[in-house]
Amino acid sequence: MVHRLRRVVTAALLGAAALAACRGEAPGESGDAVGRLVDSLRPAVERTVGLPFKAPPRFAVRSRAQVATYLATKLDEELSPERLAAMHDVYRLLGQVPDSLDIRRLLTALYEEQVAGFFDPDSGMLFVYEGSDVKSAQFKFVLAHELVHALQYDYLALDSIMHQRRDSDRLAAAQAMLEGQATLASMKMMVPGRDLLNDDAIWETFREQLLAARGSMQVFAETPRVLQEGLIFPYLAGAEFVRWYERNRAEAGQPYGAAIPVSTEQVLHPQRYARRDMPVDVPLDTVGAEPGESDVMGEMGLAVLSADMAGNEVVSTTVPIGWAGDRYRLYQSPEGPALVWLIAWDDQRAADRFLVGTGTRLSAGARPGYRTAVEAREVAGHPGTRVVIAPIDWAGWSALP
Repeated sequence: MVHRLRRVVTAALLGAAALAACRGEAPGESGDAVGRLVDSLRPAVERTVGLPFKAPPRFAVRSRAQVATYLATKLDEELSPERLAAMHDVYRLLGQVPDSLDIRRLLTALYEEQVAGFFDPDSGMLFVYEGSDVKSAQFKFVLAHELVHALQYDYLALDSIMHQRRDSDRLAAAQAMLEGQATLASMKMMVPGRDLLNDDAIWETFREQLLAARGSMQVFAETPRVLQEGLIFPYLAGAEFVRWYERNRAEAGQPYGAAIPVSTEQVLHPQRYARRDMPVDVPLDTVGAEPGESDVMGEMGLAVLSADMAGNEVVSTTVPIGWAGDRYRLYQSPEGPALVWLIAWDDQRAADRFLVGTGTRLSAGARPGYRTAVEAREVAGHPGTRVVIAPIDWAGWSALP
């Protein structure tokens, strides 16, 4: 469910991770200086990605206040108050964020931690913050990363990809490809001569630095883990996926169009991508006359939930969990929000593992005035699980799908 936000923490995280550069007050630079840097980086971006720009990349230098106003408008367009409230309700019912969290205020504060700039697919414009130090290695890395997105914009309908609805897992997978390609390409440009496709050491260092960079961003460091992981996933997992793709599928061309991964499972476990292990479409009938917000959690979301429920410090994604597909729906009732979630598994072992692990912990952490029911049942022809977290007096208990 965290999607556009991923595009506005790129510089702060990636710049610190890849270059370990320090943020400082830099002298203001003119648009001419930025333009010269864009022109100097453009050939390297084209060469590294393997595609030419169809038109010169467009950029604009704006003050932080101007960008903040623009991003606030974009946030309101994409995430209405109702959708933000639904996002909060799902996470708090699952015990992943506090009831008191103001998600809109958090997103706004995260915007304010952004440094350098970002590419906006809606306008096709690369925005650079006024006062950025265009001579720094950090700025150069970030600009190279964002120029890759500008190049992707020439060949993909990024705005439609970013505005997918009701399948956040598929959106996260697409974003992982986009961010992964931009991350890998910009790192190649910054460390020419290094074999980034086969050098595991540099990737481990990058991972460690990216995770460590969280602590240098006060707002991000205090953000609930479910949101943190959603923001970091496209860069870490995405870079690893594109690295695998370039080693194993380079002859197939760019990972665009039908080659875009369609689930976080495919991103985390490329062997599933290679054999086209497609997500199961999970039908979820509505309860009552008013349908609620519906979405897909996906493998990555389940991995974070499992880590949260178990109290694990690290989210484990090394081994596939056996996810086949899922869908949840949120309902609003006079008694409070209610969540109905169906999960399909690859086999009975995976279903049983969830039931006795995360399922048991969910049931044990029931909210006051709420009932949590986690039950085994067939879902879309697969061994499955139904999770219901709803007020005790919710009318929907008698008509569950």
